[in-house]
Amino acid sequence: MDPVFADFSTAPARLSNAVVRHHRCGIASSHLALGAGGHIKLDFAADGQEEITEMVVKVTTIGADPAMDVLLNGKVLADRPAVAGGGGHGVPQETVLAVPGDLLAPGDNILEIRSPEGADTLLRLRAVTVDPAHDSGRAERALAARTATRSVFAFSTERRAPGTVVWQPAARLLFHIDRGEQAVPAHLAWRGADGSEAAIGLRTDLSGFQGHWRAADGVLTEYRGTLTDRSAYPEGTDGAPLHLFSTEEGRDESWSPSGELRLLLDAGEAAVERVSWTDRRGNAASIALTSAAPAPGAATGELRDITHTVTGVRASDEFVGAEEFAENLLRGSRNKWLAHDDAAELEFVLSSPAAVSAYRLTSANDVPDRDPRDWALEGSYDGRVWARLDSRGGERFLARFETNEYHFANTTSYTYYRLSITRNAGGSEIQLSRIELLAGESVTAPAPAADFTGYCAPAGGEPVGYRGTTVPGPWSHTEPQEGQSEKLLAGELGETARSLDEAARLIGKLAAYMKNPG
Repeated sequence: MDPVFADFSTAPARLSNAVVRHHRCGIASSHLALGAGGHIKLDFAADGQEEITEMVVKVTTIGADPAMDVLLNGKVLADRPAVAGGGGHGVPQETVLAVPGDLLAPGDNILEIRSPEGADTLLRLRAVTVDPAHDSGRAERALAARTATRSVFAFSTERRAPGTVVWQPAARLLFHIDRGEQAVPAHLAWRGADGSEAAIGLRTDLSGFQGHWRAADGVLTEYRGTLTDRSAYPEGTDGAPLHLFSTEEGRDESWSPSGELRLLLDAGEAAVERVSWTDRRGNAASIALTSAAPAPGAATGELRDITHTVTGVRASDEFVGAEEFAENLLRGSRNKWLAHDDAAELEFVLSSPAAVSAYRLTSANDVPDRDPRDWALEGSYDGRVWARLDSRGGERFLARFETNEYHFANTTSYTYYRLSITRNAGGSEIQLSRIELLAGESVTAPAPAADFTGYCAPAGGEPVGYRGTTVPGPWSHTEPQEGQSEKLLAGELGETARSLDEAARLIGKLAAYMKNPG
């Protein structure tokens, strides 16, 4: 029997030899949440060629003592040993069930997991695996192997000063480290070319991290992140400072080839010059680069006006009756934008990311009390998590249609920019005639050559010398009630089937479910 697993810790779910339907189920970023009376049905196949006298079904949930019923082909599985794992808030735990092999049918099988009617808590499902007892780790090994191929990680991040309660949005963290071992990272630390330093520990499920950051000026902050994207290389690496090295290991003054290393670490600020990491298997390495690459999208050369690349602008308010729209800010005419408030926001979307490091504001035609006085400019990769780039207080415009230019340090390319005006010059409205965004030429080529030296150590072994030579790029290689139907769970169909026969079977099931979803 091919490995059977359903991993709901990512979206879309990772499935093998399985199609999943669900009812009264919410899809969260790291699990499925089943309400009272909700269920999932996992449809998998057994080829009948393997003699299986006993099966092992493992259900991973989040939270303490979950209430659930588990059925295989309509038969209730009652042989349920004690739950393994902590079971505290947010802690994964496992329920392991021994299943007689005669409950398994040659061909199609249905494993159903239910949240009982009347349950007063959600059943949070993290993963399900089905294995023959004589090879109980088969599905988990297959899942681990597939997971390891998704080795490009992107996190939204936040920082806060020790002793404070407010987290401030920070730049995205993107990393990919691959020595050909298909190992999942556990800890990561780096130093930037500007002197900044950071270290993080990743959660077991890789949904986030906790750590600390010391800026180039010595200011220390807490540092945390939430996983926003995870993909298989080379997806997600376009325009990023990716290095490819041919490596060697040194023992007793003798060096021997040790394969390739792909390294990408972009924290949105300075390029890295030193990186250390430990993976889930206990392997460790630390390397120092002989030269550091500029940050991706770093601005170089003279500033240029990129206002023409703005594809959309959104305002918290605008005077529709007088046609004083936010779009007027982009036209270079003497029209204006007006908001009926003494505070307002403007959000701009670019056609492609750019590292804005200056902007111009032009006052409108009348009423100086409507001029902005205090504001902040922020950037974002996704329009949800924002990083503050510049802030101003007590600014003044001395004339009508006067243009003031503001400069600040920024080498990170963002797609979204937001101007948050928090105070005006005393009026009850805010207005501007024009806004212009300026940026340098964007660096999107692969990172320049940078050899490294360092050490590596296998799990439980002694450290050895480790060095690398840059390889020239580029690379980036309960049944539903009447009227309530089950829904198919979105999964990675391309990875769900490992053979043409299995793909044909699963596609047939999908087609049948879509024709008759009930």
